Amino acid sequence: MLIVNNVTKRYGKFVANDAVSFEIKAGEISVLLGPNGAGKSTIIKSVAGLLKFDGQIMINGHENKSLQAKRDLGYIPEMPALYDMLTVWEHMEFIARAYSLKNWKERANVLLQRLELEDKKKKLGSELSKGMQQKVSICCGLLTEPKVILFDEPMVGLDPHAIKELKSMILEKKKEGAAILISTHMLDSIDEFWDSANIMMGGRIAARRTRQDIEGSGEDLEALFFNITEGDKRQTEGEE
Repeated sequence: MLIVNNVTKRYGKFVANDAVSFEIKAGEISVLLGPNGAGKSTIIKSVAGLLKFDGQIMINGHENKSLQAKRDLGYIPEMPALYDMLTVWEHMEFIARAYSLKNWKERANVLLQRLELEDKKKKLGSELSKGMQQKVSICCGLLTEPKVILFDEPMVGLDPHAIKELKSMILEKKKEGAAILISTHMLDSIDEFWDSANIMMGGRIAARRTRQDIEGSGEDLEALFFNITEGDKRQTEGEE
């Protein structure tokens, strides 16, 4: 379970996240929607423990910067950050050693095979395309079998096969009871499997809906998204 409670992140006078709160239960896929600059990546990085913030973030009952929380968390960033001089397989071994994983090699091989990286094991990070780097990042993030998983624009740069495989992996993790947060501005990429949606605008959660809410009311998530994001723009232009 992931609990984000009243999280505020400031850069000087600029407020990137303003009292953001939401909760993701075990076995739930939640999406974080919003245009560029809405604050999605900031809250993701805060949850991952990469930024200082005001407020509280709990991962399976542990403060997000605690050792146990880090063991339970998987993070796939928007921009993969591989080591230039490590091979694909050495990246997997690095993660396994860092997390003291046991019997990890078979799982690593399966992940690489599913994302068509099996023949790239000896390739250096610097030799990989952006799409291949993203695949390696996904494999590293899932190797630890995390209970809470953060995806920041995970499908950008992936080929159709990889997108299909990643979606299958996400659904498998949901069935295993993982709490999953996917940050994206590509509504069509997550339309078929989200359970809850948080729409961000101006660093705040402007609306939250569950799939049951949408289906029960006949509301359209895409229409709601554009009403919030474009309506805010129209209001700003009107004030000017």
